[in-house]
Amino acid sequence: MDVLQRIERALESAITKGIGDSAPPGLKAAVRHAVLTPGSRARPRLCLAVALACGDDVPAVSDAAAASIELLHCASLVHDDMPCFDDADTRRGQPTVHRAFGERLAVLAGDGLIVLAFENLAWHTLRNPERLAPLLLIIGRSVGMQDGIVAGQAWECETEVDLSEYHRMKTAALFAAATEAGAAAAGHEPAAWRRLGADLGEAYQVADDIRDVAGRAEELGKPVGQDAAHERPSATAELGLDGAMERLVTLIGGAVDSIPECPGRDQLRGLVLGEIQRLLPGELAARFTASLKD
Repeated sequence: MDVLQRIERALESAITKGIGDSAPPGLKAAVRHAVLTPGSRARPRLCLAVALACGDDVPAVSDAAAASIELLHCASLVHDDMPCFDDADTRRGQPTVHRAFGERLAVLAGDGLIVLAFENLAWHTLRNPERLAPLLLIIGRSVGMQDGIVAGQAWECETEVDLSEYHRMKTAALFAAATEAGAAAAGHEPAAWRRLGADLGEAYQVADDIRDVAGRAEELGKPVGQDAAHERPSATAELGLDGAMERLVTLIGGAVDSIPECPGRDQLRGLVLGEIQRLLPGELAARFTASLKD
C-alpha cells in the first residue's frame, strides 16, 4: 500500500469512528466534505516520509499521527474560509463548508475535527502508550496559542506583524509537527527533524503568497488576490515577487540541507523539491528550479 492509500484509509477510519452512527446527518456530511474532498495531503505525506526514513516500526501509530495532522489542517481551512476571515466560496475546487452547509455547521465541523484529531491519536497508541505523550506535545503545540496555527491566524488581527513569525506560526508550525511527529511515531528523537518541517512550511506559505498574485483560481481551486483583499501580510507585498522567490529558494535550500542522514534522504529531498514545484505556476516553477542549480 502506498503512502496516499495509507493516508486516505486512516482518514476514512478516523471519521467513521469519530462520527459513529448517532451524529446528526448534517454534521456528518460537513465533516466528510471538509476532509475527504481530494487535496494534496502534503503534511501527512511528509509525516509518513519521515516515519519511513526512521524505520516506521509501528505503522498504525505513524498513520494515526499523519491522519491527525491532516484533520487539524482541514479544521483550520474550514475556519479560515468563513466570513469572519476570508469569506471564501471555494476550497480544493469545491464549495467551502460554510457555503455548502451553513456557518453554524462549519463552526461545529471545524471544532469537531480538532477534537477528533486528538481522539484518533489516543485510539491508536493504546498498545504503544510511550509514544502518545511526545505526539500530543508536538501536535498540540503546533495548533496552540503560543507558536501554533491559532497564534498565526490571530496575527492577522494585529496592525503590525513580523512576516517570518506570522508564516512560522500560521503554516510552518503544522509542517514542523509533521516531521517531528513522523520521527516520534517511529520511536526516534524528533528534534533533529524540526528544521526540515519548519523551513518547508515557511516556504510553502511563501509559495502560497506567490500563487495568490501569480496564479489562477481555476488552477488553484480557491480564489486569488485574497491577501490584498483582506490586507493580510504576505511575502509578495513585503518583498516583491523577485524577493519572495529569493526567500523561497533560501528556505528550500535550508530544508534540504537539514535532512538528517538516513536511508530515505534522497526520497525526502525529492518530496521537498517536488512539493514546491507543484505549488508554483509553470514559469515560476521553472525559475525556481533554475535558481536551485545556480
